[in-house]
Amino acid sequence: MEKTVAQKLEALKNLQSIDSELDEIKKVRGALPDEVADLEDEIAGFETRLQKFENEQSELEGNISDHKTQIKNSEALIKKYEEQQMNVRNNREYDAISKEMELQKLEIQISEKRIKEAYAKIEFKKGDIEKTTEELEERKKDLDNKRAELETLTQESEADEKKLLASREKAGKQIEERLLNSYQKLRDNARNGLAVVPVSRGACGGCFNVVPPQRQADIRDAKKLIVCEHCGRILAEVTDEIVTEEKKPRRSRKKATKA
Repeated sequence: MEKTVAQKLEALKNLQSIDSELDEIKKVRGALPDEVADLEDEIAGFETRLQKFENEQSELEGNISDHKTQIKNSEALIKKYEEQQMNVRNNREYDAISKEMELQKLEIQISEKRIKEAYAKIEFKKGDIEKTTEELEERKKDLDNKRAELETLTQESEADEKKLLASREKAGKQIEERLLNSYQKLRDNARNGLAVVPVSRGACGGCFNVVPPQRQADIRDAKKLIVCEHCGRILAEVTDEIVTEEKKPRRSRKKATKA
């Protein structure tokens, strides 16, 4: 059965009332939910950064190990070349072996330099890891405190919130989908969460712009849905009217006649 406009407005007013009560509960919690979410994101960022530093340190340690292996290999080759030099048959072979030995010695110097650089980088990474770990622990403490505070506030209003959410679900089913979507869109765009407002003292209850008398009359008739021409909110009722006093006609003064 198609609902009348008056019934639709009543259903919207009921839903707005429930949502306003839920908003008040959330307002008591303040910015705590957002602060908790921000801290969780920040902690995830610190953990990612810490993992990156640790991976870089492991990579540097792996490079050091590779360079040490390279040094051992070069030393083994030098020893081998020294033995070969003892059995050369001419100067050309001697010079060729000497050149190979010089190349291996150069490889050792390069590896030693790379090892020294890697150790310096590791020390720097250790500082980063230590600093990041300290900051991470501080943020975790902050998060634990914020979570505990939020949990306390949530527990205090949990029963009321569950009851209101159940009522909201029931109230939402009384409104057609298209109208419900429009209502939700208005709520999302409204800073105070009000999508359905009354006309009070001749003005919109949402943006406080004046509503013309004819539109007020249409709202009272409840024959069609009326929205504020300034903010788009649904105007559900007129709570009072501005009564303009009619000017009283001036009495004509009669000139006093001389006795």
